[in-house]
Amino acid sequence: MVLSCEIRSQMKALIINCTLKQSPAFSNTGALIKKAEHLFKENKITTEVIRLVDYDVKPGNETDMGKGDEWPKILDKIKKCDILIIGAPIWMGHLASTAQRVIERLDAIFHEEGFTDEKTGQYITYNKVAGCLITGNEDGAHSCAAQVLWSMQELGFTIPPNVNAYWVGMAGAGKDYVEAGGEKYFYTNYTLRWMVANLIYFARLLRDNPIDTDLNEIKKLAKKESDKKSA
Repeated sequence: MVLSCEIRSQMKALIINCTLKQSPAFSNTGALIKKAEHLFKENKITTEVIRLVDYDVKPGNETDMGKGDEWPKILDKIKKCDILIIGAPIWMGHLASTAQRVIERLDAIFHEEGFTDEKTGQYITYNKVAGCLITGNEDGAHSCAAQVLWSMQELGFTIPPNVNAYWVGMAGAGKDYVEAGGEKYFYTNYTLRWMVANLIYFARLLRDNPIDTDLNEIKKLAKKESDKKSA
């Protein structure tokens, strides 16, 4: 059955807020995420926002670390989304540990069964796009975005151009995103809209034109080449 354009346009975006504050505490990262959520909904993209710290996510790199580990709930949401955004604060100039935990837990796709397509060897992350949002004081936004986006592409997500937006305050313990009026800051708003537009475009592009790379065949060819004895 051919789907109508309206139905076909319905895609899912998942935004993981990696703030260190549990709900319902205010989060500056959450304030920036809310603007992204609004833009996605304007474009008829079904959007869900979750806070990682509201779940009991154990350290590790397995699908389920046991003892009440709730990562499987989040992983199920990632499996079902077309667009994934990591929203993270900067702490001491570095990416928040919560965001790093998301990356570490996704490592399971490399070594556990059930995460690759049997025919092509592609990970479940293939044909999904990813981006990131960063907030904090002083510096570190570029470094944090680079760490997130590099990790996402290593995990198999597609990273379209210009899919990060950030806001950083003045040096020292100054005002945060909302206090400092960051919600009206042109560059942040500009890059946020740029990010959302490119994520939607590439998510739709991949839905209609999925990557057909046969990783199983590539692996065989690489092994054959590597096993050749020197002449």
